Amino acid sequence: MIDEGSREHPERFRTTRWSRIVAVRGGDSARAREALESLCRDYWYPLYAFVRRKGYDDASAEDLVQGFFARLLEKKDLATLDRRKGRFRSFLLAACTHYLANQAERARAQKRGGGRAMLSLDPDDARARYAREPAHELTAERLYERRWALTVLERVLAQLEGEMAKAGKLRQFSALRSALLGDGGRAGYTAIAAELGLSEEAARAAATRLRRRYRELLRQEVAGTIGDPSEVDDEVSILLNALAV
Repeated sequence: MIDEGSREHPERFRTTRWSRIVAVRGGDSARAREALESLCRDYWYPLYAFVRRKGYDDASAEDLVQGFFARLLEKKDLATLDRRKGRFRSFLLAACTHYLANQAERARAQKRGGGRAMLSLDPDDARARYAREPAHELTAERLYERRWALTVLERVLAQLEGEMAKAGKLRQFSALRSALLGDGGRAGYTAIAAELGLSEEAARAAATRLRRRYRELLRQEVAGTIGDPSEVDDEVSILLNALAV
């Protein structure tokens, strides 16, 4: 579902970049923490799904993910982040796995959150979304990859919607959304053209432009979470393949 707020603040999506997190290495810890908080907030559900698929119940998974992020947001952990070490999604998964292992060795007497600053997340939404996850043989790691991919695509779609709204073309976006990731079929474009008062050829051309911009935004989003720009194509392929389950 598109966040209504994304229509008013599309610039939000241009600030949550891996490169901004690394600013802490230059001393700008406030901006780095802000950037990391934003990334964590946007991508926390894939980790929640990962922890749930590891066998934890809802309350435990919520506590663990919150505790993991609280630990990650501590300055000494921020200082170790290095974009050159690779993909942000891989970093998060490895760090969370390590955190789970450490927590399993400790007594669970600590109160929820452990007194650390918490992120403003939406556990009710997470529970509802996890209840709809396919109950088949997807491993926790594969589920994480799938949810990460879907989160990226949702963010890109929201940014594209924001751009179209700013350009006064929200009606066109809404009409073409069904054709965005596919051909749409002749009957589909005929209906879209009629709805927009365009020729079918013009509707197809508009859809082509929309898909082109969608691909551009997807590459930009992916580039912001990897260390090497030359890996963008591979990362896009990995994310799209993660959906083919």
